[in-house]
Amino acid sequence: MVNRDYSPLDRLIARVDRVLGILGATRTATGRPSPAADRPEARFSEDTRRDTAGLVRVDHTGEVCAQALYLGQALVARDPGVAAFLRQAAREEVDHLHWCRDRLVELDSRPSRLNPAWFGGSLVLGAASGLAGDEFSLGFLDETERQVVAHLDGHLARLQADDGRSRAILVEMRADEARHAENAVRRGARPLPWWAILMMRLQAKVMTTLAYRI
Repeated sequence: MVNRDYSPLDRLIARVDRVLGILGATRTATGRPSPAADRPEARFSEDTRRDTAGLVRVDHTGEVCAQALYLGQALVARDPGVAAFLRQAAREEVDHLHWCRDRLVELDSRPSRLNPAWFGGSLVLGAASGLAGDEFSLGFLDETERQVVAHLDGHLARLQADDGRSRAILVEMRADEARHAENAVRRGARPLPWWAILMMRLQAKVMTTLAYRI
């Protein structure tokens, strides 16, 4: 096998291709089938359908942000093992992008128009957390995933009771997020200061509010 020495332009093109794949939900995932595949479709009122689509759109945007965070963190990780862990976690969560995107189509809806902006901001935030050191970066990942788990719990409580397709997707996503948080702790995640957690919650509130509507 010949190892190619990639030029800066090659690497830039690869990064751009990855971003486009994430925003379009075309990046290669792990191949796991959608948890919704064998679930019957619920019957919605128009208001409930729009509300469910808004929730799934928020979840899709959250996964776009997660990809950007992981990418930013992996780019500056000091420990190759941490970088590999971040890349693998990102790959697993590409499944979530596909599942949410497909569910939005089923609900006759679309992803948030603000996803490119959220991706860019999250990429910078991920790189900044990584530059603070691997322990801080892992702590950031742990806190992010814990907040996502709480957020998904709220959406599960809000879904229509017989909406098995949406519910199955969110349950599987929740399990992945919780596992990634646990793995980050095992790798030495450092607890974040209170002000960092507060800022993360405020940012998440802004993102969820806008993504639901736009």
